[in-house]
Amino acid sequence: MTAHRPIAATHEATFPDSARTTFAAAYPDQPVALSHNLVGHSLLSLDALATLAERMPASSVEYNLGKLPLGVRPEDTPSNGLTLGETIRTIETNGSWAVLKNVERDPAYAALLDAALADLEPIVAARTGPMLHREAFIFLTSPGSVTPFHMDPEHNILLQIMGSKVMTIFPARYEALVPAQKSEEFHGGGHRNLVWQDGFKALGAPYPLHPGDAVHVPVKAPHFVENGPAVSVSLSVTWRSERSVAEGELHSFNALLRRRKLPVGTVSDRPEKQSVRRLVYRVMRKLGA
Repeated sequence: MTAHRPIAATHEATFPDSARTTFAAAYPDQPVALSHNLVGHSLLSLDALATLAERMPASSVEYNLGKLPLGVRPEDTPSNGLTLGETIRTIETNGSWAVLKNVERDPAYAALLDAALADLEPIVAARTGPMLHREAFIFLTSPGSVTPFHMDPEHNILLQIMGSKVMTIFPARYEALVPAQKSEEFHGGGHRNLVWQDGFKALGAPYPLHPGDAVHVPVKAPHFVENGPAVSVSLSVTWRSERSVAEGELHSFNALLRRRKLPVGTVSDRPEKQSVRRLVYRVMRKLGA
């Protein structure tokens, strides 16, 4: 867990007062539509992002063809045959999807992330404690692209910068969507993509996103994204909390128990309170179990 960087005492608000009030009513368990003030920011233009991408390590970028089924196995995801710089500069016509990971490693983007999270930090701290392991991701998608059904381990707010998309978000902690063993595999390094069934769609809530819109996505709430008729640029600001860390530890503990054919435990909706099981897990890890 990493401590956050110092934040200047004053900054132009990324999230207006109304968005912060709405976020406070929903956090941490409910998805909710928000608004933001980053449309037109110079760091989020296609040229600026192509330049950023070309100096990022290969491990921090991911890109592929964008028109995918809602359920796709990671190994079946097709390449687009282009370099990353080419992908971004021609994304209007090349039918691709790209993500720049951990852009906060660049000082200018770190400041952008810090300013955004500073607006929300008092709300978060009161509910789930300090913001841990703060990260930023930038998504670039061609018209009509689809991001398949998946989940993420962080508290997340997606800010729409350019173009439009619809994110359909499903309830978190619902085993019909995410079986316990999938959570265990995921926290052990397994892929984020989930198995899709057509009957799931009725369980999701669509959130249309246009420039200036944002949406809060709870930890591990399954979702998929359908891009609109123009190039889309979205910024994702994320953080972990004691709650999200505890949830990961408890699923990892269950995986350890399951491998040894021992009874597994329930992960509650307040996993940070399950201190005894977390302690046992940490002790077993230290002992090399």
